[in-house]
Amino acid sequence: MTKRLVLAYSGGLDTSVAIHWLTSRGYDVIATTIDVGEAKDTELLMRRATAAGAVDVRLVDLKEAFAEQFLWPALKANALYQGCYPLATALARPLLAQALCQVADETGAEAIAHGSTGKGNDQVRFDVAISTLRPGTEIVAPAREWGLTREDEIRYAAEHGIPVQATLDAPFSVDANLWGRSIEGGVLEDPWMAPPAECYEWTADPEEAEEQEVTIGFEAGAPVAIDGVPLDPVPLILAAHALAGASGIGRIDLLEDRLVGIKSREIYEAPAATLLLQAHKELEYLTLPRELLQHKAGIEQTFAQTVYNGLWFTPLRQALQAYVESTQAAVTGEVRLALAHGGATVLGRRSPCSLYSHDLATYGAGDLFDHKAAVGFIALYGLQSQAYAKAGRKRAHA
Repeated sequence: MTKRLVLAYSGGLDTSVAIHWLTSRGYDVIATTIDVGEAKDTELLMRRATAAGAVDVRLVDLKEAFAEQFLWPALKANALYQGCYPLATALARPLLAQALCQVADETGAEAIAHGSTGKGNDQVRFDVAISTLRPGTEIVAPAREWGLTREDEIRYAAEHGIPVQATLDAPFSVDANLWGRSIEGGVLEDPWMAPPAECYEWTADPEEAEEQEVTIGFEAGAPVAIDGVPLDPVPLILAAHALAGASGIGRIDLLEDRLVGIKSREIYEAPAATLLLQAHKELEYLTLPRELLQHKAGIEQTFAQTVYNGLWFTPLRQALQAYVESTQAAVTGEVRLALAHGGATVLGRRSPCSLYSHDLATYGAGDLFDHKAAVGFIALYGLQSQAYAKAGRKRAHA
C-alpha cells in the first residue's frame, strides 16, 4: 500500500531526483513548492515535478508572510550569524516546514520529506520544526539516506530522464529567497580559491558597480519607505535588492561553523538584507539609550544562534523576539546612505525620537552642557579603580 508524502520541492537537483527515488519506494509524492522569493519559473517546476513522477504539485505563495513574520523580526534583532550571515535560508526553513505540515493536513499525508543532506543544518531545522508542529509524522530525507554524491545524482537524473539544470561542469548548490542567496559546492569547497564570477547573480562586480544615494525610512524598527516612497514589505525588499545589488553590495564569503560540528565554506549574496540591516542599526544608534544598545547586542547574538540552530518554534525564540520588539517603538526615522563599490556609507540620519541633542553635543555657541559637573562625576566614576589601586599598593608593601 502506497503512502502519501508531501515533499518540499525546490525544483533543484536533490528534490527532483528525490521524487523519482521516493516513488520507486512506494510513496505517492505531492511536490510542494513554497514561494519565499526565489523568482522561479513555476510552470517549469510543475512540469519538472510531474516528469519526475509526482502525483500532485502544489504551489504556495508565502512571500508576504515570510517578510512580515520572519524577516522583519530578524531585522529588528540585527540578526547575523557569526557577525555576517543574515540567516536567509535559516529563516525560511521554519516557514517551509509550517507550510508542509499544512499541506499534509489538507491531503491526509502520512509523511513529509525534504532534500537536506546528513551533514547540513537544514535537516535539523526541518526535522525539529515538523516534529514540533505535527508530532508523529514520518520524516524522510532521501539525500540523507541514498548515499549518492552530487555527481551520482546528476548521472541518476540523466539515466531516468529527470530534467535538471545542474551539470558536472557547474555543480553549485544554490538556495535563494527574498533575504539572500547561498552558493556552495564545486570549487568553493577549497577555502583558498577565490569565488569564480559565475557564482554571483544578484550583485554587480564591486569594481564596476554603480554609485548612488538612497534614503530608507523606518517606523518602529521596520522599513517602510525608500527615497520617501512608502512601500509594503515585499516591494521594499525587492527595491532595496535592486539598489544594493547594482552597487555590488551584499557579497559574503564565510567559513561557517555548522550546527553538526563541521566548518563549511559558504558564499552568500544578500544585497537587500545587508543594506537594510546597516540602516536599521544606524537608526538604533540614534534612538536607543547606551545601556539598552549594549544589552540588546547580546540578545541579538542569541537570537541569531537560535534561528540558525533550527529552534524557531520554541519558547526561547518567542521570548527573544518579544524582548527585541519591546525595544523598537522609538526606532523611527530615516537613514541616508551612499552606495558604491560593494559598500554602503552612512551620510546622515534623523528621527523624531532622536536622543542626540545639539545643545549638549556642540562645542560652539549654545552649549548647554554643565562642564563643571564633570569634575564630580569623574571623582565618583574613578572611585573603585582608585580604591583597588590603593589596596594593591598596601599589599605590595606588606
